[in-house]
Amino acid sequence: MVQYIWPKDRPDVKRRVLISLGLLITGKVISIQAPILFKNVIDFLNENSASDDKSAKKLFNLDDARSTVFTMACSLILGYGAARAGSSLFNELRNSVFAKVATDSIRRVAVNVFSHLHQLDLAYHLNRQTGALSKSIDRGSRGINFVLTSLVFNVVPTTFEVILVSSILYYKCGGQFALVTIGCISSYAAFTFAFTRWRTKFRIQMNKAETQASSRSIDSLINFETVKYFNNEKHESRRYDELLEQYQAASLKTNTTLAALNFGQQAILSGALTWIMIMSAEQIVSGQTSVGDLVMVNGLLFQLQMPLNFLGTVYREVRQSLIDMQSMFGLMSVTSAIKSKPDAPRLIIRQDSASVEFDNVTFGYSQGRNVLNSLSFNVPAGKKIAIVGGSGCGKSTIVRLLYRFYDPLNGRVLINNQDIRDVDLDDLRKQIAVVPQDSVLFHDTIRYNIHYGNFGASQEKVIAASQMAELHETISSWPNDYDTQVGERGLKLSGGEKQRVAIARAILKDSPILVFDEATSSLDSITEAKIMTALRRAVENRTSVRIAHRLGTVVDADQILVLEGGKILERGTHRQLLARPSSLYSHLWSQQQDTDHGA
Repeated sequence: MVQYIWPKDRPDVKRRVLISLGLLITGKVISIQAPILFKNVIDFLNENSASDDKSAKKLFNLDDARSTVFTMACSLILGYGAARAGSSLFNELRNSVFAKVATDSIRRVAVNVFSHLHQLDLAYHLNRQTGALSKSIDRGSRGINFVLTSLVFNVVPTTFEVILVSSILYYKCGGQFALVTIGCISSYAAFTFAFTRWRTKFRIQMNKAETQASSRSIDSLINFETVKYFNNEKHESRRYDELLEQYQAASLKTNTTLAALNFGQQAILSGALTWIMIMSAEQIVSGQTSVGDLVMVNGLLFQLQMPLNFLGTVYREVRQSLIDMQSMFGLMSVTSAIKSKPDAPRLIIRQDSASVEFDNVTFGYSQGRNVLNSLSFNVPAGKKIAIVGGSGCGKSTIVRLLYRFYDPLNGRVLINNQDIRDVDLDDLRKQIAVVPQDSVLFHDTIRYNIHYGNFGASQEKVIAASQMAELHETISSWPNDYDTQVGERGLKLSGGEKQRVAIARAILKDSPILVFDEATSSLDSITEAKIMTALRRAVENRTSVRIAHRLGTVVDADQILVLEGGKILERGTHRQLLARPSSLYSHLWSQQQDTDHGA
């Protein structure tokens, strides 16, 4: 955290930290004056309460003496009030000055973690739980704020105040008072730390149950349609309640042990306060100190009581905050298996040089189970290639390897004769526009979701891309036009509309290589025909790879690859493959034609 509260390139932040520390010290010095001034008030009034005795009558007029005493007493009392108000003023000024440091640190840490998560590879994101991840970042950010404010506003000032109080007691009352004070604080701290360390496990259990409950609720709400389809509302509520029950049990243990901790702390403080008051009373009786000293000792110890009471909470919360921060910063330690090599060259290609080649590629998501086996094919620049085959044959895996979500176990993927592992990853992905099989949209307007393909494009280009995707007329019929909200994950749109949005933003990206992964799978026949016309315009003079299940959408491809078992079983044009009666492509074509005719 040092790099965030004392950054080398931020002198304004350093200046705020120093000013905060200066205000802290000043505030504590002023706060210590309050019990001392109160002692002086008591002693002064005690000494001058007998101002009507004979000696006073001889020296002063009685009314003048009383007026003088009252004026002096009022001055001391005003000083006492000013000390208390001044201490509060400096504390609040300190909070105000340091607030920007804390919030700025939280913002920068959160942005760094968020950016890092987006840099991680697809394998990490397929295994993560969104709810648990969100909770870790949220708790970690709150933990940073607590740790920073606690260290600056509690631990450091409490330590400073203990030193001041012990020194004053030693000077005013003797070494035994200072020893009792230090012994009280040491016992208090030892008890607090030991007890808190023991009960931390209950807090961990509580947080774990809370995270699971949060993750469960988010996962269930995201998939609420599936819940509705299968009438499983009660099942989801029951599972959520089971997790909340675990949280309740852990929370009960946490609160019970907290009560025991608070009682133990108060018992130590009360015992020390009683002991030191008895010592002070003994000195008053023997004439060594005044009644005001008793009041001062009591005030100083009570003044320590508040930060010491908070010390237990601080220690507990700091421990928990460090656990939360460790969880969040642990995300920063996760490294991506897919990243650019140091000093990787840029990949800048034109439409006439955007060739794609898979050279003897082997890949599997898990060890010993390959999806692609020694796959080789070439897509010349400006040509259209289609990849067809049954489910699980590796069609979508080819897209993921081309976009470098994964690296092949063996072999190479080349663009313009360059191995994509050797070029800058960001440049590589700028050259490829993908229409995924499952088109997920942001919870924003339809305009934003189309514009997401290229935020540098003008609104006219957004509309043009929408027209090419046969979406403009549909959008224009909506009351809010392009400002229509699509809902979370695009749930307010039909499957066909979502797919056309994905096509529109891929067109808007204007990349030399276009990849369509089942781009028309959610469209009706009439819309599919329109989209196919638009896609033909979009891929004109561009290199394109089209993954398809419906063979009618790939008949115009320059070459069709038929996959089975992760290998290319057949290749050729639509006419060439149909000319082979025993080919797998002919069989698939016949089955789809029979299905369509039957329908």
